[in-house]
Amino acid sequence: MPQAVRFSEYGGIDVLRVEDVPRPAPGPGQVLVEVKAAGINPGEAAIREGVLAEKWPATFPSGQGSDLAGVVAELGEGVQEIVVGDEVIGFSHNRASHAEFVLVEAENLVPRPTGVEWETGGALFIAGTTAYAAVRSVNLREGDIVVVSGAAGGVGSLVVQLAKYTGAIVIGLASEANHAWLTEQDVIPVAYGDGVEERIRTAADGEIDAFIDTYGDGYVELALRLGVHTDRIDTIIDYAAAKKYGVKVEGSAVAANATVLGELVSLAAKGLLEVPIARVYPLAEVHAAYRDLEQRHTRGKIVLRP
Repeated sequence: MPQAVRFSEYGGIDVLRVEDVPRPAPGPGQVLVEVKAAGINPGEAAIREGVLAEKWPATFPSGQGSDLAGVVAELGEGVQEIVVGDEVIGFSHNRASHAEFVLVEAENLVPRPTGVEWETGGALFIAGTTAYAAVRSVNLREGDIVVVSGAAGGVGSLVVQLAKYTGAIVIGLASEANHAWLTEQDVIPVAYGDGVEERIRTAADGEIDAFIDTYGDGYVELALRLGVHTDRIDTIIDYAAAKKYGVKVEGSAVAANATVLGELVSLAAKGLLEVPIARVYPLAEVHAAYRDLEQRHTRGKIVLRP
């Protein structure tokens, strides 16, 4: 039998199980995909812990995962323009992609171009669409100065690249271990920690126009101290600060569609968008993958390979 990640109660990493499950059968408009790679995301951990239970309650036993890349194994009734054997990149809204097989709505899939690795495609949806929405939310224009916290993380590493395509000057907050990579992306690296505000002001050498927070932990307040207007601050994680100060919280839901995913895949295929892959774990090591995620110090994405 195929295997899938499941959990039957809210809790820590230890509630996750890799279990045998029946092979799913596609219904009308659905496609069964044999998963080759599936990214993991902080939001999935928050859902599993019950932190988001009021907004996104789990139905037990629950699956997990949205991002995916794989090969079409079976078609449901009415599916056109996709054939068995097609290589695809897509997403599931049913918390199900951390598995060997997943049912996906046909409209949520795009072709996998030659040159886009499985891991890249399987890690792109949540982080990519979140980055896309965050950059759009702060209305960047050529010559604007934007600061990005968590600039080498799963979302931040994509935010800095997409922000550069607007013509903005990008300052990226990250550990010194990631400064060389940021410099390669034509991003001005700044170390976080004590004195970060002054280091940002020095690097900007002028008015700071926008701030994208992918990390939380006080960066909204830092953006305000730097003089950034609330309508040009976006946080993807610090909802309490957003509510308190009235800043934006536009994330993946704003851009969570196949059209945006297709644009991101096209950029990756042309070598214009790098999706850094921090580590790849087999499905059976899902516990280790999420422990790694909890450290919040990886460059780019962590991926499961069934």
